[in-house]
Amino acid sequence: MKQYKRLIIPVLIILVSAIVQVLFATIITKESQLLGVLHHANLLVLIFGITYGVIRLIRILKHLLLRQYDMEAADNLKSRKLYTQYTVIERILVFIIILLALGVALMTFDEIRKVGLSLFASAGVAGLIIGLAAQKVIGSVLAGIQIAFTQPIRIDDVVIVEKEWGWIEEITITYVVVRLWDKRRLVVPSNYFIEQPFQNWTRVSADILGTVFLYTDYHVPVDEIRKEQTRLLEGSPLWDKKVNIVQVTDTTESSMEIRCLVSAKDSPTAFDLRVMLREKLIEFLRENYPESLPRTRVEITDKIKEQ
Repeated sequence: MKQYKRLIIPVLIILVSAIVQVLFATIITKESQLLGVLHHANLLVLIFGITYGVIRLIRILKHLLLRQYDMEAADNLKSRKLYTQYTVIERILVFIIILLALGVALMTFDEIRKVGLSLFASAGVAGLIIGLAAQKVIGSVLAGIQIAFTQPIRIDDVVIVEKEWGWIEEITITYVVVRLWDKRRLVVPSNYFIEQPFQNWTRVSADILGTVFLYTDYHVPVDEIRKEQTRLLEGSPLWDKKVNIVQVTDTTESSMEIRCLVSAKDSPTAFDLRVMLREKLIEFLRENYPESLPRTRVEITDKIKEQ
C-alpha cells in the first residue's frame, strides 16, 4: 500500500493540469496572449505529470516483482539475476521516457518545431555526424542492455577487475560501479565487461575454494598436518564442511610445497578461513615440529676440513 501512495502526487498533477487544459481550451482566444502563455505552461506541466507518473509506476512494478526475492539470503543467485535484469531494464525505460517527454515538450514551441522540421530534412547527414560523435556512448548503452539479458555480471557478484577485488554494487546502462574490499569504488564502462576478460567468482554459486600454501622441510609429517587441519576446520564456523584436502603439490632441492584446500560459503569467508588456517598451521609446526621448517643445508667435505 505504501508503494501506491507514491502515485498520488503525479495523479493529482495530471488531473489538475488536464482540467485546467480543458478550461483553457474553452475560454482562450487569439487576442488573449497571457492566457495563451498560461495554456502552454499548463501543457508542459501536464507532460511533466504524465512522465513523472509513468516513471513512478515502473518503479512500483519493479518493487512488486522483486519483493518476493531476498537479496540477503545465503543462496541468492536467482534474486541477484532478476534484480540485475529489472534494474537495468527500469533504467533503460526511464531514459527512453524522459527522452520522449523532452522531445514532446520541445515540440510544443513553434520556433523549435520549425527548426526540427528543417533538421528532419537533413536527418541523414545529421544522423551520421551524431552517430560518429556518440559512438562510445551508444556502445556503452548497448553493452548495458546486453549485460541485462546475458548477465556476465549481476548485482553483488564478486569480481576481479583491473587486478582489484570487489563486489558489483551498481549497474547502469552506461557504467558499472565495483565496491572494492577497502570501500573504494571502481567505476567501469559497461562495455568493459563485454570486451575485456575479468574474473567472476560468483557466476554460478557463491561458495568458493580457498588455498593455503606451506613450504616445509622434507622431515615434515604430512599426516599430522592433515589431522591438525581437520581439527581446526571442525572448530571453525567459517568452514562449510565440504572440502578439506592436504596435498604435496611440488618439491624442490630444499623444500616441499604443501597445498591446503578448503571451502567456504563465499569469498570473504574463504579469505578469513585461509588467514586463520595459515596462522594456526605455522604455529602448529613451529611448536611441535620445528625441524620441519624450511632450512638451508651446507655440506662440508673432507677437502674443506683439511684446508
